[in-house]
Amino acid sequence: MTTTTAHTFTGVLEDVEREVDGVLSTFLETKSRNAAHPSVRGILTRLRALVLTGGERLRPRLCVLGWQAAGGLSGGGHGDSHAVAGAAASLEMVHAFTLIHDDIVDDSDTRLGVPTVHRALATHHHERPEAAKLALNAAGLLGDVALVYADEILHGAGLTSAQLRAALPVMNVMRTEVMYGQYLELLATGRLSTDVDGALQIARYKSAKYGIERPLHLGAALGGADDRLRASLTAFALPVGEAFQLREDLVSVFGGPGSADVRPAKQTVLMALALQRASDSDQEHLRRSVAGPEPSETDAARVRMILDDTGARDTVEHMITTRCREALRALAAADLPTETASTLRQIALQATARRS
Repeated sequence: MTTTTAHTFTGVLEDVEREVDGVLSTFLETKSRNAAHPSVRGILTRLRALVLTGGERLRPRLCVLGWQAAGGLSGGGHGDSHAVAGAAASLEMVHAFTLIHDDIVDDSDTRLGVPTVHRALATHHHERPEAAKLALNAAGLLGDVALVYADEILHGAGLTSAQLRAALPVMNVMRTEVMYGQYLELLATGRLSTDVDGALQIARYKSAKYGIERPLHLGAALGGADDRLRASLTAFALPVGEAFQLREDLVSVFGGPGSADVRPAKQTVLMALALQRASDSDQEHLRRSVAGPEPSETDAARVRMILDDTGARDTVEHMITTRCREALRALAAADLPTETASTLRQIALQATARRS
């Protein structure tokens, strides 16, 4: 592994992360201020709240790390951190698009403890006929606006022409993949099956590629990465991303009172494994509990018991451990700056750790 000055590495990483928030805040303030109609300004406040409230900025951080992995700190015509911050900020606008549309598809009531965009809009327009339908359509349009804004931020980031040419294919494939993943998940919703591979494919598109691999690739493209480096980043990113989604699936069911949720009928590896191994009566209970109305705590407790008794929970834990180790081996074999590799290792361990 190559080395850089630790102070320089940490300082640039922290500066860019702060600058991402600044780029997003300034951009959205300007858009709201210049909006031609009060109603447009009003709906843009919903987007601003979603983008600037909460979130760990993981995708922008990975973008910066990809840039650093490709030698972004060493200069050589690969642009400065200000331009990288703008490109990284565009990822958060893509993420806003996916969150809004995910919440519509999932019919979610809240996100990060506050009403989802379509629920907030339904409340705002409660006096209108068919307020819920109006809100769904308006939220969908706002999600589309976020996707347009992502392009605008990327093109206005101050990248060199070479960087922009390298970045656009990565952004295009990332956005396409997450939509494919959403479609595959939509097809599987309400039709639980024993198809573990199908569940993993959804996790790969919606979490591993979109959440980890492509942000790293975007930063690497900005740093002029070659195919070997991109392959090394992929070897790390895909198992980490899959492990992260497997962890999320466990947390959603075993997160404890008030957070455990067995109702959404989504195709997960956890449920697929349980269905493979459960008795006929337990299979019927699983399908009924996750596909019907919200189950009682007694029914939910039985679901969790089935997931334990079939060994599905333990198997998923083993899959998480295996994938995390695979990612760390790939990281150790990659020729990355020492500080970059160390930070990616921390991200992998934090993303896949057990949560009570």
